Amino acid sequence: MMVIRPAQTNDLEDILELAAAAGTGLTTLPNDPVRIKDKIVSSIKAFSAEIDVPGPEYYFFVLEDTQKQKVVGTSALVAAVGMDEAFYTYKLSTVVNTSQDLGIYNKHQILVLGNDYTGCTEIATLFLSPDYRGGINGRLLAKSRFMFMADFPERFADTVIAEMRGFSDEDGKSPFWHSLGKHFFNMPFAKADAISGLGSNQFIAELMPQHPIYVNMLSEEAQEVIGKVHPKTKPAISMLKREGFRYQNYVDIFDAGPTIEAPKDQIKTFRASKLMEIKIGRPHMISDTPPEPLMVSNRQLKAFRTAIVESDFEGEILYVDETTLKPLDVNEGDLVRVVRLRNKPSK
Repeated sequence: MMVIRPAQTNDLEDILELAAAAGTGLTTLPNDPVRIKDKIVSSIKAFSAEIDVPGPEYYFFVLEDTQKQKVVGTSALVAAVGMDEAFYTYKLSTVVNTSQDLGIYNKHQILVLGNDYTGCTEIATLFLSPDYRGGINGRLLAKSRFMFMADFPERFADTVIAEMRGFSDEDGKSPFWHSLGKHFFNMPFAKADAISGLGSNQFIAELMPQHPIYVNMLSEEAQEVIGKVHPKTKPAISMLKREGFRYQNYVDIFDAGPTIEAPKDQIKTFRASKLMEIKIGRPHMISDTPPEPLMVSNRQLKAFRTAIVESDFEGEILYVDETTLKPLDVNEGDLVRVVRLRNKPSK
């Protein structure tokens, strides 16, 4: 069975294997035992803390193949970004310059450096082992975070964001960085992105130009990739858009990848989930359609678990096989949170 749960210190070796497989593209999952251990320890503290309002808490989840007792995926939530270190983005805006005497009207797009997303919740650190891709594992890994938000909404902000990887070519070259960032940072794109991934953003304030950047002064290649994702990121952004995330003209300052956002209570998985009582038994065949894959969370904080169960979504009872109870850490009669994995509309 595949189960989502909080990361623990004894997961370190498995997570480092995943970090090595992820390479340099995922800066929030570094192949560094000290930094990964720090993330796990920080996460354990977050799951144990009493929270009145969202802060810089970092919730680190893993996907475990319980049959092999091996961690095969990671994901995370940052409860409120920008609380410890400034969270920078570019806002794509428009300015108009007009000369009535000359009869000239010019409209320009500009990039304005800012911290507009400070205090928002961020979804991050999504990575699934190549051996486990395909099927439903990726959706379980990504959507389980919204189940956790639904179980503990007070721990998260009203707006949820996701920074998507921007376009780069097969050699890892970012046209946007080549046209803009490299002139101010005097370091390779990968190094600047990695430093930012550490949460160390003071260098951005020190080196990045504070004045608006006129887009038409960038190279044509750079202009074309503003708000565009890396080809490998297209499935991820498509899934999030189906959840209700939208691009609102905010982009990453290094590669111009889009930052997308959604109101927490309008995320489909969050909104469509409901509480059901779990019981041992076969699903009631209410219709001619067979049981469907449902995502189920146990609604516990420190011992949070989410898994896929084949059952019916109708009614108030979730019938499951007895072997499902232990991986989910629930007992018969407990209330669990349930949602359709494919976000089908309720009848």
